[in-house]
Amino acid sequence: MAVAALYLSGHHVCCSSQPVFGASGRTMVLRFLSRTVQLARHSSSPLGRPLCSASANKPVLTLFTKKPCPLCDEAKEVLEPHKKRFILQEVDITLPENSSWYDKYKYDIPVFHLNGNFLMKHRVDIQKFEDQLTKLELQNDGNQ
Repeated sequence: MAVAALYLSGHHVCCSSQPVFGASGRTMVLRFLSRTVQLARHSSSPLGRPLCSASANKPVLTLFTKKPCPLCDEAKEVLEPHKKRFILQEVDITLPENSSWYDKYKYDIPVFHLNGNFLMKHRVDIQKFEDQLTKLELQNDGNQ
């Protein structure tokens, strides 16, 4: 008997058919499917974007940071009331794979990009952030 199974590929949930024999095999696959779907709903891809399509249209706010960064912690507190309106993606500029961001922002963190475009640095300009976020939300609503 063939049973459809789900597996994660990058940030997509994919389907595959696998032969399964006997009741215990079917039970194992069903448990696997249940856990995989739960993970897909509550996990993030390597880019920090959720796998769940419900938040796919939310703007992505990228925070370029390092540890320790008291200004980054302060900025996240300022943004807390708005956290349901965007996806926060943190990039640690001290990691080897982020060396180009380190070279660019080592003296400027926190730095924020909104949907890949520079937005602000050092401190949160809440009015600028709200204006740009609202603009993106209106664009997303118009595209649906």
